Amino acid sequence: MEESDIREGVRALRRKCPVMRRVHDLTGLPPLRRRPAGFEGLARVIVGQQLSVASASAIWQRTVAACVPFEPSVLRALRDVDLTGAGLSRPKIRTLRAIADACCSGLDLTRLERASEEEIHGALTAVTGIGPWTADVYILFCLGRADGWAPGDLALQVAAQRALELPERPDKVEMLELAQRWRPWRGVAARLLWAYYAVLKAQRTAVPV
Repeated sequence: MEESDIREGVRALRRKCPVMRRVHDLTGLPPLRRRPAGFEGLARVIVGQQLSVASASAIWQRTVAACVPFEPSVLRALRDVDLTGAGLSRPKIRTLRAIADACCSGLDLTRLERASEEEIHGALTAVTGIGPWTADVYILFCLGRADGWAPGDLALQVAAQRALELPERPDKVEMLELAQRWRPWRGVAARLLWAYYAVLKAQRTAVPV
């Protein structure tokens, strides 16, 4: 997905969904936020989990500096002290090592770029430490799938609740159901809702429930 796809998706969503039209009127065009695919992109998703943008960026830069070149075999050879020194937690180190081991043992992330989303999910979540959210974010931001979706993302759930004026925050199953109306542009709808969440948060009205 490119910037042109974002614009095309927004136009399609505006035509078919009054909710997305209102969200777009408030947020404007959402950012693309593409990341590299492959081992580097997947590792960066792991490193950035549950961190602020600034903290994630700083830790990522230190991690890259400690692992030159940034390849699975090189990361496997690093000592834990090298990775903790970059600011990585023990659980994230275990996950990064599990990904590196999987890549060295046959996980072909390049081949997955052409696979179905179901196949990508299955291959990634088979790696210790990678859950559905990580796989969803990789599909959305590293592979740039226009119809990617992250039903377990808390910010998306809160934004969907507010945008659709739902009495309760939708769970994963409900998020999958309600997003059917946005196919084949769920990835663009997600970006609009994340932008909407940022607006709500700035207004101090997006309190997770």
